[in-house]
Amino acid sequence: MAQTQTHSARETSLHETQVLSDDEEILVRKAEEWLREKDTGDYTLMLERFRQLKNLGNAVFDYPSIKETKFVKDILVNENQLTESLLFFSSASHILHTPAKVAALRSFLVAKFHLFSLITRLTEGNDKLHTKARDITFSIVFTLMAEDVYFSCLDDPEFSSNTKSKLANDLIALWDSGTDQRSIRHLMALSSLWTARDSSPPSFGTMDGNTELLRISIDMGTETEWEDFLKEESTNDKTRWALEEFLFGLSYEEILQVRNRLRRYGVTSLSHKEVRSYLDSNPVYSMVNNHDPRAIYDFFVERRGACQLRKRVNAPGPLHTLEEVYLKYRIILEAS
Repeated sequence: MAQTQTHSARETSLHETQVLSDDEEILVRKAEEWLREKDTGDYTLMLERFRQLKNLGNAVFDYPSIKETKFVKDILVNENQLTESLLFFSSASHILHTPAKVAALRSFLVAKFHLFSLITRLTEGNDKLHTKARDITFSIVFTLMAEDVYFSCLDDPEFSSNTKSKLANDLIALWDSGTDQRSIRHLMALSSLWTARDSSPPSFGTMDGNTELLRISIDMGTETEWEDFLKEESTNDKTRWALEEFLFGLSYEEILQVRNRLRRYGVTSLSHKEVRSYLDSNPVYSMVNNHDPRAIYDFFVERRGACQLRKRVNAPGPLHTLEEVYLKYRIILEAS
């Protein structure tokens, strides 16, 4: 009886302050109800994890907006300086220059990811709850990716000052709320792209990427922007290189190495197992497990890191990931 009262009181306190969206709150409550009947141990674990997330969320969202802090307050009048200011702390080397609100929000998103990963695992056997929880983990991954894409856009000379100003405000709104209204409009595009890649693992073959690209394009279905994107960017080498990295799961340098060996030894095609034997070292990028959203983010971050290194040393190869290039294309299309 005492335990029931404790749980009841805890449930009441948990839902007093909303740190999740309405849909996320509803899912948590439905998962709680289902677990209460299924497994009291899992139910108690979930309550505790949500209590911890709520406490963290309260602290994070108690910080003032970036616009209200002295960090950028004096330069908001000049949109170019605002962009420069945001870009300054986009680098990991400038972590101590990062506003506390931004650092805290990132921690909150990681904690939120872990909560919904836990719910995904605990709700196996309830397809409806399980699928919704898993979708939320993917949306968190794409939100984290969106932050990197914003920084990439703010650093892109192709964007006008007016567009950069809007993107800077969108980025600040993401930090203030923990969600990105702009990426919500493009979330389906990224989700479709990754779903298509998941259903079309690389076959390598002649290493020209045509088979993989055809399969992904077919699986993208009604995403007409994807078809237009491919048509417009077909002659852009850097986009093509970024696409090949995405398709094959290999770095630009590794793809060149494999292709050179194919030509040298007159090999017309190779299998998934054989491609690893063609490389003299461990693969640059992690193997992508599309059932784990963390692997998607890892693969994105690793490719983005390689792109940044190429920029610094002026090396050939893609300078942006495919996700960055594609989302930037959609943003420009939206702004036109």
